Amino acid sequence: MADGGDDGDVDEPPNMGYPLVTVSDLPGSTAAGRNLKEWLQEQFSDNPLEPCEDMRLHNAAYVGDLDTLKSLLQEDTFKDVSTKRRRINEKSVWCCGWLPCTPLRIAATAGHGDCVGYLIQQGAEVDLVDVKGQTALYVAVVNGHLDCVRILLEAGANPNGSRHHRSTPVYHAARVGRVDILLELIRFNADVNVDHQLMPSPLFSARTLSSLVVCPLYISAAYHHLQCFRLLLQAGAHPDYNYTGPVSCEVLRRGLASCLLDAVLRHGCEPAFVSLLIEHGASPALVPWEEPDPDTAGRMRVNPEALLIFQESRRSPQRMSHLCRITIRRALGKQRLSHIPSLPLPDAVKLFLLHDNC
Repeated sequence: MADGGDDGDVDEPPNMGYPLVTVSDLPGSTAAGRNLKEWLQEQFSDNPLEPCEDMRLHNAAYVGDLDTLKSLLQEDTFKDVSTKRRRINEKSVWCCGWLPCTPLRIAATAGHGDCVGYLIQQGAEVDLVDVKGQTALYVAVVNGHLDCVRILLEAGANPNGSRHHRSTPVYHAARVGRVDILLELIRFNADVNVDHQLMPSPLFSARTLSSLVVCPLYISAAYHHLQCFRLLLQAGAHPDYNYTGPVSCEVLRRGLASCLLDAVLRHGCEPAFVSLLIEHGASPALVPWEEPDPDTAGRMRVNPEALLIFQESRRSPQRMSHLCRITIRRALGKQRLSHIPSLPLPDAVKLFLLHDNC
């Protein structure tokens, strides 16, 4: 994850036990005439020496040829259940691409929902990762295929993606403003806070939050995706840090923003972002300034109306009803917020607790 730009989801090879690749390891002009594809096949594919026809499943998944998939999986070579399960989950550098991955991963990337569903029915494992630690669900989210996202989630795919990858489906959906995909992920209990174990850190050191750019709330605000921002908060995202691990407040104060409220002000977000954070319990006291520093006027573009809301929140306490709502929601915890509609309470109270009246 990175700050603001399109490189926010640049995928870095995770530490998954694969050999460390250096420039000297890459194929060169050898007598054998090896090329990059052959090298990838040798290093990362499940059966690198299998003949090319074994990649027919991968090629059919790539073009969305469901009839060919069905025909191949009915051949004699797939009659044995264990063989079929192994072959359908093979990672190969198939002829239409370079990254070693399974037919399911390929179909999800291309958005072929019917092929995704059929492969799962035939035994494809939904949470297998490629060499970058990406699951089929993650690549479906990245490529914006809502139907594939639904099929994978309904089949039991982990809504949080893989711990071997530094980004998550929720983070990417929040970054690009895909409210529909974010809704599906939340419906299947995706974690809207950042898991501190996903963050990079030096070996044996504690992983502490030192930058807000890894937070889904932050990235949705940075790109001004108000609906995603609201959804994350309604689903229980932490309004101050959006993080589940220890926080380094000293490091944050030396950076661009000390908390999420500070960040939305600095990014010039409209007043609704500030109001939502305060309503969900963000602490105005965490912002180390009340008036923008004139020396940083060129770097800060604070929305005047948003600034007034922030300043008022520092001077005046919240209404008792809002404080009660914050306390109740925190007592429930984000995993139980979805049970609020079933509570024996008046509808108006339940809507208030769910922030559906804002």
